[in-house]
Amino acid sequence: NIHEVLDHVRRLALSGFAHGMKFVEEFDPSLPPVHGNWDQLVQVLLNLVKNAAEAIGKEAPSPEIILSTAYRPGVHVVVPTTGERTSLPLEVCVIDNGPGVPDHLIEHLFEPFITTKSYGTGLGLATVAKIVSDHGGVIECERVKRGTRFRILLPVHRDVPRGRS
Repeated sequence: NIHEVLDHVRRLALSGFAHGMKFVEEFDPSLPPVHGNWDQLVQVLLNLVKNAAEAIGKEAPSPEIILSTAYRPGVHVVVPTTGERTSLPLEVCVIDNGPGVPDHLIEHLFEPFITTKSYGTGLGLATVAKIVSDHGGVIECERVKRGTRFRILLPVHRDVPRGRS
């Protein structure tokens, strides 16, 4: 259940780096299970939430991070390596109300060693993209009116082994 992963990540964030920030959950209660590795999905979402919190900054007047899920049955993408068209209807988003990613970096965010931080290595989002890809999904980033949205699209798996999210 991806909502359990998101709830775990939110609780971790609030007890540490995102203390005092407002979290808004916009969850689709009918979302089917995601087949994946719990720890890796936590790593992905914790990285995105940490980046969002850092982008907003502790001094922001109304720091807010939105965690959302949706079922989008019409979403299909072409897999670059095979040229196959696949359905990725499970959407998970992390949206912040920070200043937004600079336009010149959006296309390169998931490449290694790309960072907006003076202290960063630029490997976090590259690792996130690799993990999402290993789960059969894709990740996108876009500027929105109030900040930045990271959207993860994942496939539906009907038979979910026990102990997995």
